[in-house]
Amino acid sequence: MLRPVRPARTRPGAGLVTGVALTALLVVSVVVAVGIGSVHVQAGDVVDVVLGRLGVPVDGVTVIDDRIVWQLRMPRVIGAAATGAGLAIAGAVLQSLTRNDLADPYLLGISGGATVGAVSVIVLGAGAAGLVGNAALAAGAFVGAMLALALVLMLATGRTGDLPPARTVLAGVAIGQMCGAYTSFVVIVSGDHDSARRVLAWTMGSLAGVRWQSATILLVVSVLALVVIIGCASDLDAFAFGDSAASSLGVSIRRVRWLLMVGTALLTAGLVAYTGAIGFVGLVVPHAVRLLVGPLHRRLLPLSALAGAVLLIWADTAARSLLDGQEIPIGVVTAVFGAPLFAYLLRRESRSR
Repeated sequence: MLRPVRPARTRPGAGLVTGVALTALLVVSVVVAVGIGSVHVQAGDVVDVVLGRLGVPVDGVTVIDDRIVWQLRMPRVIGAAATGAGLAIAGAVLQSLTRNDLADPYLLGISGGATVGAVSVIVLGAGAAGLVGNAALAAGAFVGAMLALALVLMLATGRTGDLPPARTVLAGVAIGQMCGAYTSFVVIVSGDHDSARRVLAWTMGSLAGVRWQSATILLVVSVLALVVIIGCASDLDAFAFGDSAASSLGVSIRRVRWLLMVGTALLTAGLVAYTGAIGFVGLVVPHAVRLLVGPLHRRLLPLSALAGAVLLIWADTAARSLLDGQEIPIGVVTAVFGAPLFAYLLRRESRSR
C-alpha cells in the first residue's frame, strides 16, 4: 500500500515560503480565472469591479463587466476554491485517521448517499417542499449523504462506542456499493435518457449551478471546518504513531476519532450537495503537500486547503472554457491531472524504499 510521502527532513521555513507562494498563487488564480470565458475580461477590469463592489471609488466599470465578473463568474470561482480547499482538508484528515494512504473524502460512502438523494430528485422528482431546481437537488443530495453516514456509523460502531478505522472503511465501501446499485437500478428502470444524462453529469461534478448563495455556504463550511480541524492538529500528529502511542500522549482516541470522522463527513456532504462528486482532489493534494512541507498537520492542513483551492479553480476554468459551447464535467479534468500526479507520487515512493 502507498504510504504518505514523508521527507526525511524539511528545510527550515519551507512551510512559510510555501504558504506565501500558494496564497499569492490563489489570489492571482482568482483574478485571472474570473476573466477567462466566452467574453474575456482584463485582469485590471476584474480588480476594478471587485474594488467597486467593496465600496472603493473606481472609474470605467461597465454594467456588462460588473454582471460578468461579479454576478456570473466570481461566485463560481469562489465556490471552486472553497470546494477544493474542503476536499483537500477532508482527504488529509481521513488519511491520518485511518492510516490509509488511499483514503479520500468519499471513503465513508458520502458520495454514494449523495448520489442516491440527487437521483431521487432528478429521476423520481422527490424534491423537498418549497424547493425547486438546484435547491431541491442540493437538499436531496445532502439528505442522502446524511442517511449514508448514519448507516456507516451504525455498522462500524463497536459495543463500547469505539469507531475502528478498518471497520469504518469496510462499512463505507458496503454502503457505497448499495447506493451505486440503487442509482443504476433507478436510472435504468426510468428509461428517461435526459434524466440519465443529468445523473451522469452530476456524479462527475459540476460548479455550473453555483451562485452567490451557494458559494457563500461552501466558503463558510470550508473555513469553519479548517478552523476546527486545525485545533486538532496535534492529535492528528499523534495518530500517525498508532492508537496506543496517541493514547499514551494524552489523546482521547474515541472522542477525537468520532469528532473528526463525523466532522469530515459533514464537510464532504455539504460540498457534494452543491457540486457533485469531484475526485482526486482530496486524494492527491495532501500527498503532494506532504512532499513539500512534511507531515505535521499544523502546516499540512492550511497548505493543503490553499493547494486544493488553486487546483480546483483551474480545473473548473478548464472545464468551462476548453470546448466552445459545451462544458466538460470537472471530475474528468481532475482525473486527467490527478491520475498522472498520483502515479508520479507512487513511483517516487517506490524508489525511496
